[in-house]
Amino acid sequence: GSQLTASSASRVYEDLRVDGRGCEDYRCVEVETDVVSNTSGSARVKLGHTDILVGVKAEMGTPKLEKPNEGYLEFFVDCSANATPEFEGRGGDDLGTEIANTLYRIFNNKSSVDLKTLCISPREHCWVLYVDVLLLECGGNLFDAISIAVKAALFNTSIPRVRVLEDEEGSKDIELSDDPYDCIRLNVDNVPCIVTLCKIGYRHVVDATLQEEACSLASLLVSVTSKGVVTCMRKVGKGSLDPESIFEMMETGKRVGKVLHASLQSVLHKEESLGPKRQKVGFLG
Repeated sequence: GSQLTASSASRVYEDLRVDGRGCEDYRCVEVETDVVSNTSGSARVKLGHTDILVGVKAEMGTPKLEKPNEGYLEFFVDCSANATPEFEGRGGDDLGTEIANTLYRIFNNKSSVDLKTLCISPREHCWVLYVDVLLLECGGNLFDAISIAVKAALFNTSIPRVRVLEDEEGSKDIELSDDPYDCIRLNVDNVPCIVTLCKIGYRHVVDATLQEEACSLASLLVSVTSKGVVTCMRKVGKGSLDPESIFEMMETGKRVGKVLHASLQSVLHKEESLGPKRQKVGFLG
């Protein structure tokens, strides 16, 4: 390992990485939707050796007091014990919490998902989307892969259409549509993806491998929409980043994020149009 790490740090100076990619290149990403039965939506994403499974379940709940006419999302992250050796014991729980908090921060933005569409009757009933993230294998660039998988799973989510019937006494009854195809679909156009930029030496790279992550002291997680708008960001790692680096990393994040979204969007629509007969498709390869 140490030899490789040293060489990958020196190689990055020339915009060339150990695996032959440039600094702004992603590896091939495989995305598959509708992979778990008995969920409202699901997706699996493979990025290098990172393998993520996301399931979304829509269940009825009560709107939160402060947002009486909105539904909401809940995130749960589970690290499979054999995802990587360092998750044995406490590590996995801490990482799971960190990922869930990051997802809450991304979706805490009014424009990410229109939560009003999840409201059934104000103050009484709403849909709650339980988003379960399972880390099957962690091979670098975890946050980007998770954000792609969550977006794909939400795109794939179908919520039954319901009607609220009120009788003379004013008591309400909720009626589910008989037609299984009569569903609400979420608009995920504004859901951001995370682009993680790892600073290595004087340069920064996207979609870092585990070896590249090992020789990076600081990374910037940038949450970018399909229009290239940064909605939030967060620094990770022990090292420091100067203002100029942060600005450059944000600009790279916006640029790369727009391409990432465009590719993902086209794959999702293509997959959907193929229906159940489709094969796996990778993108950005």
